[in-house]
Amino acid sequence: MEAAERVLTGRELNRAVLARQLLLERAELPLPRALEQIAGIQAQYAPSMYVGLWSRVAALERADVTRALEDRRVVQATLMRLTIHLVSREDFWPMALGTAAARRRLWLRTHPDVTAEQMAAIAARIREAAAGGTLHRRDMDELGGRPHGLGAGQWVDVVRVPPSGTWERRRADLFALADEWLGPPGDTTAEAGVELLVRRYLTGFGPARPAEIADWAGLAARDVTAALARLEVRRFAGEDGRELVDLPGLPLPDPETPAPVRMLPTWDATLLVHCRRAQILPEEHRPRIFSVRTPQSVPTFLVDGAVAGTWRYADGKVAIEPFARLDRATRRALDEEAERLRAFHAP
Repeated sequence: MEAAERVLTGRELNRAVLARQLLLERAELPLPRALEQIAGIQAQYAPSMYVGLWSRVAALERADVTRALEDRRVVQATLMRLTIHLVSREDFWPMALGTAAARRRLWLRTHPDVTAEQMAAIAARIREAAAGGTLHRRDMDELGGRPHGLGAGQWVDVVRVPPSGTWERRRADLFALADEWLGPPGDTTAEAGVELLVRRYLTGFGPARPAEIADWAGLAARDVTAALARLEVRRFAGEDGRELVDLPGLPLPDPETPAPVRMLPTWDATLLVHCRRAQILPEEHRPRIFSVRTPQSVPTFLVDGAVAGTWRYADGKVAIEPFARLDRATRRALDEEAERLRAFHAP
């Protein structure tokens, strides 16, 4: 094992992830480039991806996201960990091919009542039915039975298409064949897809342990290790002594860099266990954010780069619930951000 360049403190890792997730400063980037920077965004609940992007992209309006979906510059699909993600058009095929084998293994492991051969047969029926148009979730259920009709999307590449899966129509239940909606994958390979997933994770969440990359992507650790061996990487150590890897040239901000207040939606990936090293969600607050009743998390806000409370939009207002008393300047900044978020929600 190569020697680590140096030890990175928890606060350095916090600021690195915030910078790479565009949470230190909103970026002036086209939506596809912003999504590539942050390694896509989870989209199980459509408004969450809108709010997550609003917190990261300068001057974003809701119509910008919907238009990008309609123009096919960005796309929703079941990708990493069998989870719906919004990614750029360019990233879809590498991510789909890079995760395909892992997604199929996971589906079969969690649904032992069906075989790979049966899933492939359902997928063939879905491909035939969807050819030249779109297919509703209920049609997939009829073709394959529930839940295997939807699960067959791991054997035939489909994407979720508007108007479903948007702020205006939130249930993402309309599908099209990916090679018809976006065009065929060309010469993209599964191996190249795994490399892209590793690079995207480090660009959006690094420096990180290889196991954390595998956890986020839903890949086998050996596949991540093999991809890292083909890449030029930097090596650091965390305060716990564990190795962290990174790509050259990516930001490592000064740990004292100010972090503005930010609103995060449900499902925000910075709060998931693969990103624990960044301490964006203090462990003492984790049970308040994730529970059996709220596995999707609850909307949160950040103060100085860490979750400091929750927010809720109701009756035309954004209500703030801090976990502890906030100083006057912080409360003012939070109220101003909440007002901007209220305007983003407004009809």
